[in-house]
Amino acid sequence: MAQKWAVLAVLLFLPINLVEASNMVSVKVGHEAVLSCPYIFKEPLLMVTWKKKCSSCCVLAYRSDHSETGKINCSERIIWKYSPDSDPALRIYPVNLGDEGNYSCEIINSEGNFYFSSSLTVIVPPRATLSYDEGRGAVCQASGGKPAADISWIPASNPSTEEEIHHPNGTVTRVSYTGWGNSTLPTATCLVTHPATNQTLSIDLTNASPSLPYLLIGGSASVAAVTGVTLCLICRCRAFRSHQLAQGPAEPSAELQTRNSKSTPSHVLAEATYENYIPGSIYMNQ
Repeated sequence: MAQKWAVLAVLLFLPINLVEASNMVSVKVGHEAVLSCPYIFKEPLLMVTWKKKCSSCCVLAYRSDHSETGKINCSERIIWKYSPDSDPALRIYPVNLGDEGNYSCEIINSEGNFYFSSSLTVIVPPRATLSYDEGRGAVCQASGGKPAADISWIPASNPSTEEEIHHPNGTVTRVSYTGWGNSTLPTATCLVTHPATNQTLSIDLTNASPSLPYLLIGGSASVAAVTGVTLCLICRCRAFRSHQLAQGPAEPSAELQTRNSKSTPSHVLAEATYENYIPGSIYMNQ
C-alpha cells in the first residue's frame, strides 16, 4: 500500500510541462545574440528544438539518439552556440532587425517536455548631426535610431521643437531645433542620448547667421566690377572709332580688291565687312 502511494505521488508531482519566465535579451545590430536554454536536469537530453514564434520562421532541432541537426527556414547566421547535448543555447550573428522577436526552446527527456522562452530586441544606434538653418536655427538630428533617441540642448534655456519620422523598418528619426536667436553663447550644443550611444555635438554660430548678407554684398561688388569694366571698354571703343572716322578710312590696294572679288562672293564680303566693325561704331550710328 505504501508503495502504491509513492507511485501516485511521483505521478502527481512529475513536471510534465515547465514554462519559465521570458528571458529578455537586447543586442546592438551587427553584434552577437545568445539565447540561453539551460539544461538543469539529471536525465539525458533526447531532443531540443528552437523556434521563432511566427508561421514561417526558423526552426532548429537536434536529436541526440541520431546525433542529427535539422533546420527549417534558418539562415547560416543562426547556429548552436555550444554542443546541444551539454548547452543548447542559440547563437545569432550578426544580428539584424529581422531577427527581433520571441523565441522558444523545447527540451524533451525521459521526464517530459520543458519550455524556455526568450525575447530578442535589436538596438540600432542613430546617426547624429548638428547643423544650422536660417529658418529654424540650430538643428540637431538623430537619424534611424531604434528606439528613438532623446535630444536635449545645453543649456536648456532656449525653447526647442521636436519632430519624429517613423520608418517602415521600425527605426525612428528625431529632429530637434531651437531658434538660438536670443542666446548670447557663440556655440550651440546638443546631447543625443540612446541605449547604444551617447553623443555631444557642438556648432559655432558666430558666422552662421550673417553669412547670407556677406554673400549678397560680395555678389553686388562683383556685378558692379563687371559693369564698370564693360562701360570702360565701350567708351574706349567709341573714342577709337571717332579717331578713325576723323582720319578717314584707309583705301585698300587695287590688287587686294581684285583678288578678293574673284575668290569671295559679294554677300560673303558684306558679312565679313560687318563682322570687322568695332562695337563702338554700332553705338556711334544709333
